[in-house]
Amino acid sequence: MSARSMPAAVGVLLVCAILAAALATGLRQSFGLFLAPMTTDHGWSASGFAFAIAVSVLLNGLFQPFCGQIADRMGGRVVVMGGAVLYAIGIVGMALSEGLAAFTFFGGVLMGVAVSAAGMPVIIASLTRLLPDSQRGRAVGLGTAGSSFGQFLVVPLAGLGIAGLGWQATLLVLAGVALLMIPLAIPLADRPAPKALATEETAREALARAFRTPTFWYLFFGFFVCGLHVSFLSIHLPGFVHSCGLPVAVGAGAIGLIGLFNIAGSLGAGELAQRWRRRELLVLIYAARGVLMAVFMALPKTSGTVLVFAALMGILWLSTVPPTVALVARNFGTRWLATLFGLVYLGHQIGGFAGAWLGGLILDRTGSYDLMWTIGILASAFAAVINLPVKDPEPALAQPARA
Repeated sequence: MSARSMPAAVGVLLVCAILAAALATGLRQSFGLFLAPMTTDHGWSASGFAFAIAVSVLLNGLFQPFCGQIADRMGGRVVVMGGAVLYAIGIVGMALSEGLAAFTFFGGVLMGVAVSAAGMPVIIASLTRLLPDSQRGRAVGLGTAGSSFGQFLVVPLAGLGIAGLGWQATLLVLAGVALLMIPLAIPLADRPAPKALATEETAREALARAFRTPTFWYLFFGFFVCGLHVSFLSIHLPGFVHSCGLPVAVGAGAIGLIGLFNIAGSLGAGELAQRWRRRELLVLIYAARGVLMAVFMALPKTSGTVLVFAALMGILWLSTVPPTVALVARNFGTRWLATLFGLVYLGHQIGGFAGAWLGGLILDRTGSYDLMWTIGILASAFAAVINLPVKDPEPALAQPARA
């Protein structure tokens, strides 16, 4: 590739990756809006609906390493395209489901696989491999910001669609939107490292090295907390807002506002990940989440406090991703990055399962979300502490050769 074509090619790559991540995240984050209308029309329990979504979050984590392995061997393009097709099928199935069993299959099982393939980890791993180290933090921040832009754009539009077209027609429209990820995945034609580098360490050796390294597990369990927060808020914040006597539009607006402000948070985290110690950045983000949730719970719940909370939480929403990806790459190299980050992401999705399901379960059992907010605050403190001993090596130390 010539020097003249390089900037244009990088620009096209970034734009397509950002838009693909935007659609993938925006579609997934909109599902919480369907809880109230679907449970009302079908007579389902909130915990039943939440369990189906929680299954998708958990399976997303379980399948992420496998999708990452395919992407590491074949490139991200084919994986994202296949995931887009499954995305569309899953959403159509959700729209046509008459019972919770069918809804759990399409919205839980099938959607979990789809999100693993056409999701942020595969897209970000492709970007990280395709770009030099000096641009990776910024690129990951841009990819994460793209995800947030999708949340800001798609979730409010889905809310308007539910109000104007009904929940079933809106789901069918979203299924068609999911197919737009297919052409956007075309530039994600990353390939494995050159043979001289690929022979340094096999996938099995990379996994074994990660599993016996404490830093891997610190990142894993820290990301568990991130997933718990994200799933709880994305699925249950609209319901919590409604339970406080505020209009439904405030809940949908809060989710959209989280996405909008996470654009700035993700971009800022991407820049800081290139200039500051990534470990300290993670500790600060997790601690700030806990403080923010504690203050929010102590304040009266008005439209203003909800929207301010959403904006501030948006800055912290996915800002954990750039420093986490950077730490995985610097500790374990980029050859098997999609696989290894996929495993760390499994921790995120196990936490997501807990956040989505426990939120609904606690609401059904206690009639409020108070206990879940307390769990989220305590989890923030845990994540901040467990990231303190994470190792943050320089790039030159990240790729050991086989002995």
